[in-house]
Amino acid sequence: MDTKEILEKYRNIAVVGFSDNPEKDSNRIAVYMKNNGYNIVGVNPKLDGKVVDGIKCYAYLSEITEKIDIVNIFRLPIAVPGIVEEAIKLETRPEIIWTQLGIFHEEAKKKAEENGFIFVENKCLYIEHKLNR
Repeated sequence: MDTKEILEKYRNIAVVGFSDNPEKDSNRIAVYMKNNGYNIVGVNPKLDGKVVDGIKCYAYLSEITEKIDIVNIFRLPIAVPGIVEEAIKLETRPEIIWTQLGIFHEEAKKKAEENGFIFVENKCLYIEHKLNR
């Protein structure tokens, strides 16, 4: 499945590493996606329980109460395996794990794919959305 199909089919996105700073990519891209019809939730322990730019925030993926289709990761590569592990354990599992530009982790990718996830690596949601409109 290519990114165009993913962005057409899946509308619920958890942004792991979401920031309340409007100058950070995780904030700008999340707000852009929200403004383009996607349901966005933020994941950041520092923002737990807050609503930032209309985006409800949770400390961890496991605390999100709504259906998530895409886990979009804005964290250092070292954090990716733990995020994949957390996604694997979710009762209502997402379909996609997506790492932003510059974020690679071969072992986490392999584990995600072995557990049935589609793994999109080193791609920007914003860029892919703009290219495929």
